[in-house]
Order: sequence, then structure tokens, then C-alpha cells
Amino acid sequence: MEIKSGLWELLEESGHPLTRSLSLPNQLPGIRPNDSHAGPGVIDTHGTTVIAVKYNQGVITVGDRRATAGFAVMYDRSEKVLPIDDYTLLAISGSFARAMEVVRYLRTTFKLFERTYLQQMSLDGKLSELAKVVRAGIAEAMSGIGGFIPILTTFDRETNEGRIFFYDGAGARFESTEYGAAGSGSTQIRGTFDYIVKTKKPFHDMTREEALKEALFLLDIAADLDAATGGFQKVFPLAKTISVDGIEDVSEEELSRVMDAIDRETGGRKR
Repeated sequence: MEIKSGLWELLEESGHPLTRSLSLPNQLPGIRPNDSHAGPGVIDTHGTTVIAVKYNQGVITVGDRRATAGFAVMYDRSEKVLPIDDYTLLAISGSFARAMEVVRYLRTTFKLFERTYLQQMSLDGKLSELAKVVRAGIAEAMSGIGGFIPILTTFDRETNEGRIFFYDGAGARFESTEYGAAGSGSTQIRGTFDYIVKTKKPFHDMTREEALKEALFLLDIAADLDAATGGFQKVFPLAKTISVDGIEDVSEEELSRVMDAIDRETGGRKR
């Protein structure tokens, strides 16, 4: 049985746009269904690409820093891997504005639940809350604006393991045993995940450094093959780990060291 936090119901009663999905995509002026330009004068800012992989003590989540609108680079220091609570990370791809609204909602909901019931919301409750907001944005996503696909990573203290969950555009939830990826660059690298698992070893058997190296290698490939994914030359990617000790940022010094090692092994460009 789903535990209700109360915040979603309050937002619905007040008609908050986060909970309100248009019945038809073409109810927005100037927008046609599946119109990638989202009508005259409306260009949504998008973020790509995010990757999550397990390692032997938790999960590593990485993301590039580029945000695009149409064919323009709007920002090259966007943060796409965001903490929701002490043991939950949300990696975002798609509409940046919608994703930020969802992050604020989830943070408030989890905190409100904890203060109301004097305990943390269950993992299933957190996943259900995220499904609600993804599902509520279906019409906007069909219109070409407001759609986003998240990856939720967490450390399950009951089972003592890192876990990776991803969603489709309708809010359906899936759990990955090894890895997850979302964003425009994710389709180009999906086969590489399986290649790494089959030729090296499963991600959950890797050390933190090994898994970080593979995740950054995959992100570098995505940047080479996808124009909307930022590379490593101007700005370091964002990387966070989540383990029994909680969430930890990967330092720029460590990122630089690992990326230099990737360049040496692949004969890549010098930094």
C-alpha cells in the first residue's frame, strides 16, 4: 500500500502546475504534438548525458555539464547529479527547468514526511513519488517541452547494497542490476556497457576507482558521438558516489587523474 506524504495532494488541490498534465498536447498555443521545437518562441533547455554504474561498495553517478536549447549551448556548468536526501541521488536528463522543479518537490516531500511521521520515507515510497511527477509531465513531453528522464540511485541500508532505478516517459519504474544511462548520448553507448561487463567484469565487482574510470570512459565516448553532450576539455564532469557512508563528491583532482589515465591508455588528446 502506498504511503501518502500529503504534499502531492495539497499541490493538486491548489492546481500547482507540477501535478497538472494537459489532457491534449495541442492545448498549449502554438504547439503541435511531437513538435520538437515546442512552438514559436518556446525552446526548452535540456541536459545530457548521465550515467550510473555500480561498484563493490555502492553506486557511482556521473554527468556531463552541458545544457542545450535547440542547437545552442546555453550553459556549460550545469549540475545534473543532485542529492535528494542523505542516501538518494537524482541524475537528470531532458528538460532542465522541469527537473529542477521535481528535485525541489522531492526534497520537500521527503523532509515533510520525515518530520510528520518521525521516520524516513521508505525506498518504495520515494520511487513512487518520483513516478508521479514523471507521469504528470506526459502531455508536456509529447508537446516537445517539459519532458525529462531521471535515474535514481540510492544505497539501500536494509540490503546493504547500492541500487539503480530508471524510468520511462510514462513513469514506469525499472531497476538495473549493473548500470543505467539517460540523455541524448545514452543510446550511442548502450552496447559498450555490455561489452565492459562481458570482457572485463561486472560493475558490481569493480573497485571504486575501476568503476569511476569505466564511467568516465563511457561519458567520453558519448561526448564524441553526441553533439549535445559536453566533453572534458573545458569543464570537468560531475561525479558522485553513494555508499554506506552516504553521498560523496569525487574531487577534481581525482577526476583529472582518472581522465589522464584514460587518455594514456587510449592514445587520446592531452589535457
